[in-house]
Amino acid sequence: MSYDRLSATFSALADPTRRAILARLASGEVSVGELAEPFDMSLPAVTKHLKVLERAGLISRGRQAQRRPCKLEAQALHEASDWIAQYRAFWEQRLDRLEDYLRELQAKEQPK
Repeated sequence: MSYDRLSATFSALADPTRRAILARLASGEVSVGELAEPFDMSLPAVTKHLKVLERAGLISRGRQAQRRPCKLEAQALHEASDWIAQYRAFWEQRLDRLEDYLRELQAKEQPK
């Protein structure tokens, strides 16, 4: 995965409206009109958000007669999760070392 795709993914996820759209798509395909319903914005504004999500590879949009279904594409989320997991492991190791150090200090402080 290129860094540019990862940047696009995190940039797309930075917006709460786009995260809400992804949450809605997690339950299945939805038309653009249905996605726009809960938002207090115009259909063109929602379409702009969908374009950002599509460029990041987070959704795909189809065409079925008059219907324009959107579908969650989980691969980009999986790649972002893998990237974050590397840092999670790093911090867990650091916290484990801190915990060991605190135990050593507590053992030294206990009266003999």
